[in-house]
Amino acid sequence: MSRGNHSTVGQSIGIFDSGIGGLTVVHALSEILPDENLIYFGDTGRTPYGTKSPDVVRRYSEENALFLAEKGIKLLVVACNSASAVAMTRLREVVDVPVVGVIEPGAAAAVAASRNRRIGVVGTEATIRSGSYTTALETLCPELEIYTRACPLFVPLAEEGWVDNGVARDTAGLYLASLKNSGIDTLVLGCTHYPLLRHTISEVMGPGVELIDSAVATAESVRDILERDSIRRQGARGSRSFFVSDAPERFIRVGARFLGEEVDSAVQIRRRATTQ
Repeated sequence: MSRGNHSTVGQSIGIFDSGIGGLTVVHALSEILPDENLIYFGDTGRTPYGTKSPDVVRRYSEENALFLAEKGIKLLVVACNSASAVAMTRLREVVDVPVVGVIEPGAAAAVAASRNRRIGVVGTEATIRSGSYTTALETLCPELEIYTRACPLFVPLAEEGWVDNGVARDTAGLYLASLKNSGIDTLVLGCTHYPLLRHTISEVMGPGVELIDSAVATAESVRDILERDSIRRQGARGSRSFFVSDAPERFIRVGARFLGEEVDSAVQIRRRATTQ
């Protein structure tokens, strides 16, 4: 992969996710890098990726990356835990820009934050089953004690907007009881939907547990790469464009919860047929 140069400063950052959740990464990027132009693709017609085989997730991810590359991006963010778990190597082969996933930045932030070397990870069943966070954490700090828990109902709760009511609190209490008793001092929110439940999760875990938002950690990693390669854009506020593979109306309606503000519009595209 070649490094960028000053001629690429004005190009956009490309972000893709299997659906809506990656908008939390867009929100974090907008907060940390407000001058950058952002192009987001949500593969809403084929979500979720977590139920699909690694080969299929890699193929979908490659298609998404190439679509964004055609827009002239200077950096690609894989705002999907399932894709970050299985497709990063392939994506770095097919696009000639830096590629940032959500797993490594979240793991690095957790290791930096932990005091007692006991770290928890919550995510979807597919993400927890993949062991990707465990591998990333152990690579950074082999002596860690790592506790994981799949919390699949957090995703529909976030999309429904039920993030701070009795249902959300009861669900979080059931999911997180074992983690609360494990003595962890740091908990990675290993799904881009989960930051919407941050307040409820924090209430359950208590003030002694620091929550790591992988979206924020990813945005900070992007900032560091742009500054390292001297391709950070600074000046007027950047633009944002949204593309989806299905149902732009639902994306616009539900996406506002994840972005933290209204999604003005989203363009539906037709996916090209590809072979395995």
